[in-house]
Amino acid sequence: MTLLLDTHVWVWRLLEPERLSARATRALSSLENAVHLSPISVWETLVLVRRKRLSLEPDGPTWVRQALKRSRATMTPVTHDVAMRSEALDGFKARHPADRFLVATAIEHDFVLVTADEAMRRYKGVETLW
Repeated sequence: MTLLLDTHVWVWRLLEPERLSARATRALSSLENAVHLSPISVWETLVLVRRKRLSLEPDGPTWVRQALKRSRATMTPVTHDVAMRSEALDGFKARHPADRFLVATAIEHDFVLVTADEAMRRYKGVETLW
């Protein structure tokens, strides 16, 4: 299975793995599963740091660079098709633009989105795991 990490899953996996569900932990630990991360998650993480909703040491950019090196995750590009799909998610009530991009990325690449987000998990157009 090919997994796409929601931003909070990526951060929790590195800082607070106990917050992950047992099913997500198993899936992320399995070497049979490929793990992907969108640049949107990097951007969203840095936005959260700038808005002081997330504190990372020693600072956001340094933490992100180090986390990307430690993560067993392949970068998945944000393509024109993903951008267009993000605006064609009928019935998806996203709180944040990043959520639309992550759902669109999972759909475009046929990935399973690993997320605790209820709105994303309820959206019928994307396969999720939690």
